[in-house]
Amino acid sequence: MSGGGDDRSRAARLAAGLREFYVAPYRRTFARAQRDEDDLFMMIVLSDMLGVPNPASYYTVELLPLMYDRFHEWHRRMGMDHSPLDHVSCC
Repeated sequence: MSGGGDDRSRAARLAAGLREFYVAPYRRTFARAQRDEDDLFMMIVLSDMLGVPNPASYYTVELLPLMYDRFHEWHRRMGMDHSPLDHVSCC
C-alpha cells in the first residue's frame, strides 16, 4: 500500500514538468513582450520631459521617482548614448 503523499508529490512533479514543457518555447517571446510594454510605459511617463505633450502628465508625475532607477537601461536600449534629459545625468 503506497502513501498518499508520494502520489501527490509525483503528480506535482509531473504537473511542473508539463508546465515547463509548454511554457519553455514561449518564455523568450513573453519576456520580449514584457520588455516592450515596459519601454512603452517608460516613454509615456517621461514623454512630457522629452518634449512630447502628455495629457496624463498630471497623473504620471508621481511615477517619475520610480522610473529614474531604470532610466539608464531604457535610454541605452532605445539607442541613446547619453541621457536625453538635461537634468538627469546617469551616464
